[in-house]
Amino acid sequence: MAHRDDLAQPMTEPAEDPTCTRDGDRLLLRGALTTERLGAVWDRVLREAQGAAAVDLSGVSALDTSGAALVLAAAGAGGRIEGGEQGVDAVLQRARAALEGPRPAPPGKGLSLVPALGAWGVGRVKAARDGLGFIGESLVLSLAVLRHPRRLRLADVLRHLDEAGLRAFPLAILLGTLIGVILAFQSSVAMRQFGAEMYIPALVGVTLIRELGPLIAAIILSGRTGSAYAAELGTMTVNEEVDALKIMGVEPVAMLVLPRLLAAMLVMPVLALVMNLAGLIGMGLVMASLGFSSSMVINQLQNWLNLGALAGGLGKSVVFGLAIAGIGCRAGLSAGRGPRAVGDAATAAVVGGIVSTVVLDGIFAVVFYRLGW
Repeated sequence: MAHRDDLAQPMTEPAEDPTCTRDGDRLLLRGALTTERLGAVWDRVLREAQGAAAVDLSGVSALDTSGAALVLAAAGAGGRIEGGEQGVDAVLQRARAALEGPRPAPPGKGLSLVPALGAWGVGRVKAARDGLGFIGESLVLSLAVLRHPRRLRLADVLRHLDEAGLRAFPLAILLGTLIGVILAFQSSVAMRQFGAEMYIPALVGVTLIRELGPLIAAIILSGRTGSAYAAELGTMTVNEEVDALKIMGVEPVAMLVLPRLLAAMLVMPVLALVMNLAGLIGMGLVMASLGFSSSMVINQLQNWLNLGALAGGLGKSVVFGLAIAGIGCRAGLSAGRGPRAVGDAATAAVVGGIVSTVVLDGIFAVVFYRLGW
């Protein structure tokens, strides 16, 4: 007589389909009471079991936990179970013990509106406190590295410069050229109505250098590098490598965060400059297709662009890079322990980086306007 528990064992003979018959006050079960065969007889067994004083398992050839649950339900509270072989009885005992064990607690009711708002507010305050702590720790360690530069690992800085900078140049050139072409074509539609197509280089140049160049470079850095920082540090957090560094007496922020912050700050002005140059080249191609000479385009750019506008755009990009790298590193170090932790950290890094970039750009716009730049 073969049997099967919740880890099914191979059977040497084909299993029989289960059947049930009623013999007086006894319910006779036959065949293989297994998960894949019980669907056709489950309801019938429970109907036939009503009023039965005993359940006979002498004809059962195989039993798993689903079959055991059906037998126990058929036997009810006071019915006897007879005729089962040793393996069948073992499966029944395990199933009975599991059913008699403590039940999981029912899910609690959700909070009402006011407590939910309070819990959300407390969570936001704690997140802000942790963020301020991270900023303060990074600042203190940065000052310590200025006093002792050897604490900063140059090899890590160079690696992050390569990953965040050199490998992003093709994407920056592509997007910059396309943005320049799009701006030039769209501007020509409006400028043609006033006969002012010659001012397209000035419009596109000022827009790129002051706003779009640093902003799009920041979006590239957030999508490529900020998410990579969060995923890498999040994986280290999930694998408890960050905790291991703390146990060994190594400060994770100094070892993992500062090289990334420095690399992002150094890379962002270069990415913004590449975006600007690529956009101006794309605009120049459009102007050439419209019949304007390159000397006219260069003269317009010289008349309307100045070193202050370029310095303002590149200065903004440094702040953007610092914010994006800091948010990415913070998201990675604060990742949870579940299977979705790394993905959630990368998502938070990208969203936080883009939002912070737009907010900072708005602040810079107000400041530059007040300063008359």
